[in-house]
Amino acid sequence: MSAIRILHVDDEPDIREIVGLSLSLNPDFQLRACGSGADAITAAAAWSPLLILLDVMMPGMDGPTTLSHLRKNPDTSDIPVLFMTARAQAREVEQFISLGAQGVISKPFDPMTLPFLVRNHLQALKLV
Repeated sequence: MSAIRILHVDDEPDIREIVGLSLSLNPDFQLRACGSGADAITAAAAWSPLLILLDVMMPGMDGPTTLSHLRKNPDTSDIPVLFMTARAQAREVEQFISLGAQGVISKPFDPMTLPFLVRNHLQALKLV
């Protein structure tokens, strides 16, 4: 099986490190991390991940704005995006879905179960 490329975008270095350590528990996952929406747009176009994990609240360019830019680029328009956020009330999740996200992973998340959660989303999206 080839590696499952996942792009993780979060402005907090500690969160990027925890996600990196967590997803490294699954040997099928190949992770690349970005600290901003602008970096994510460039990395997604160049690297073509299978999935993007995108923080909602970031300075400069927030997650919804980043998603909008990704959807406008033909090279990244079809990449599934899961928002990672503490803003996970039902109406907020509905709003994120209406923006084009495929789902939401709530923060705080359990680092030990995050790989399984990501794999479940990938299976639900029929990507693996």
